[in-house]
Order: sequence, then C-alpha cells, then structure tokens
Amino acid sequence: MEPSTALKRTPFHEFHRAAGAKLVDFAGFEMPVRYTGDVREHQAVRTAVGLFDISHMGEFEVRGPESVAWLDRMVTNHVAALSDGQALYSPMCRPDAGIVDDLLVYRYDDHFMVVVNAANVTKDFAWLEQHKPAGVTLVDRSDQTALLAVQGPKAADVLRGHVPAAALELDYYRFTTGDLFGIPATISRTGYTGEDGFELYFAAAQAPRIWNALLESGKGHGVTPIGLGARDTLRLEAGMALYGHELDDTTNPVEAGLITAPLPHSHDFSGRAAIEQVLKSGPVRKLVGFMTSSPRVPRPGYALCETGGPAVGAVVSGSPSPTLDTNIGTGYVRASAAVPGTELEMDVRGQRHAVRLVPLPFYKRPR
Repeated sequence: MEPSTALKRTPFHEFHRAAGAKLVDFAGFEMPVRYTGDVREHQAVRTAVGLFDISHMGEFEVRGPESVAWLDRMVTNHVAALSDGQALYSPMCRPDAGIVDDLLVYRYDDHFMVVVNAANVTKDFAWLEQHKPAGVTLVDRSDQTALLAVQGPKAADVLRGHVPAAALELDYYRFTTGDLFGIPATISRTGYTGEDGFELYFAAAQAPRIWNALLESGKGHGVTPIGLGARDTLRLEAGMALYGHELDDTTNPVEAGLITAPLPHSHDFSGRAAIEQVLKSGPVRKLVGFMTSSPRVPRPGYALCETGGPAVGAVVSGSPSPTLDTNIGTGYVRASAAVPGTELEMDVRGQRHAVRLVPLPFYKRPR
C-alpha cells in the first residue's frame, strides 16, 4: 500500500479529518471509511438522512453530433431512448461481454455526462478514447467535479428551499440543473443506498460552501456524514452491484442479472453477440443472494457448497445486515443451484456454515 501522502484527496478531505473520520486508501483516494461507526451511520441513512462524499467517482463529458450513436455502441442500454434530463444505468462491455465497468449516462440538452467507478477512471477513459470516432469529443472532468450524495427518507427535506422546487419532484433516474445554495449544479434523483435521495454534481472549487450548507440545512433532520463502510452495507442490502465484487471484466451481464431477454434495442453494441449467445444457451453460473444465521460473516472467496457436497460457487460480497439483523451475502453459483430457497453451505477454512438462497434485493424501502 502506498503511503497516505501519495493518495489523491477529494475537495472534502479536510472536513473528514476535522470530523474525526478514519481515512483509508480506496481506489487511490484517501477516503473516510467511518465517522462514528458503521452500524450507526447505516441506520442514520435508513431512518433519517446521510451525507456522502463520492467525489472519487469519475465524470466524462461527451459532445458532438455522433455522441448518441457512439454511446449506444459502447454501452448495453439504450442511450438514444433517453430524453433530456434522464439518466440510465448500464454495463459497458468488451466484445466477449466481459464488463469493463458499470456506469451512469446523463443526457443534457447539448451533451452527455458518463459517470464511472473511481477504480476504473483511467481504464474507462482509455477504452472510450480507443473507440471514439470522428464527431465525438471526450473530456475527463473528474478533477473539476465534486459529487455528494444526500440519501435517506429526509433527503428532500434537507434540500427544500435550497434547490429549484421542481428538483424535489423528480422521478427516479431523472435530473435537472439549477442552483444548489446559489451554486450551479446538477441535481439527480439517484443513489446507491436503496433509499430516496439525490446526487449533487458541482464545481470542486465550491466544495466547502456546499458541504457546510448541507450540514447546516440538515441539522433539524438528523443529517450525518457517512463513510464507505456504511455505504457498502447499504448498497448490499439494496442488492446493488459493486465493481470488483459482483462485477468485473470476467463477468458477463447475463449471469450478473443485469440483462435479460429481450435486449433493450436492436442495433449493435460492444458485447452484443456474446451476450445473445449466453441468453440463448443460458448462463453457466448466476449471481444469488443468501442469508446465514451463522456468526461467521461471509467474505469474498469463501466457497458455497452443496450440503455435505462439493463447491458450486463462491461468495463475492458479504456483511452483517443492520436492517435485517443477520448476515447476508452475494455469490456466483452454478445455474442449476441458483434457486431461492436452496440450502447451501459456506466453507470457512474447512468448517461448514448453513446458508439459504433468497431473492435480491434483501431490502426495499417503504413507498
């Protein structure tokens, strides 16, 4: 591990230090893993509202007359079907259907923004640049962009009166532009927690003003800064994939449950032929969720086995679930075993622990 002085820092770094956060290396950034405790922070998001620094994510600006057609070739979802002010989630695949990254595409009236995972910024930019045609410009805006998430049942209350009123009426995966505490911003009704909430993009130079304003506005609503530890348990309960765990460049979107037949559009995209073949033949393995009453927390790499029998897969994510008060995990298992209700065993250094497959997500917020 490189010394912390070599790590990148987001525009909110000094606020994390002042709040006493434990800082760790995450995707080359010195990031807060926790402030007061993972469970306390997790429950704050489920019951009130949390504030997340996610400025380590990457943002690419795409412009030009060929942008729509090109993005539709680069990702599996249907970019041309987006209206202005709409975003989509999509895998981006190699020709063999291995997932380069999972990302968001935002459609503005005159350009697109592609939001990628922090660990993949360099790789994704190189992949897109390699396949970029004439008529498209691609610019990495990551260093100039700050990104905060406000998540939880009281998220809208924190922003009320400080963003355009229409922003608070946005449907899921819709966004608008307007002033955020007087600062130009993109206000998006998206998130990675399973709760209602918003993601806020604005100029990195305005980070101190926005951070302080959100904490001040959220005082009466229980706003709490949230670290990466709680972010991971929140996203896992909500059944949301994490690149490097549920997804990587050896994973195809069919086995991950991201693509089912029929495909969203008829034109070609990178990986389409390989994806169609997997849809036709059926995946060899599938992503599943499971619960266990064992005190042993599921860890990536633990084998998932038939009861008293051989391995049929492996864990890719796991943690205690503060909401469900049990241990939960995800894993890839042989397709024939990937049936909710199936009883398997998790092998932890030669000792077997019973697990039961359950549908994803583990948690859905009340509507």
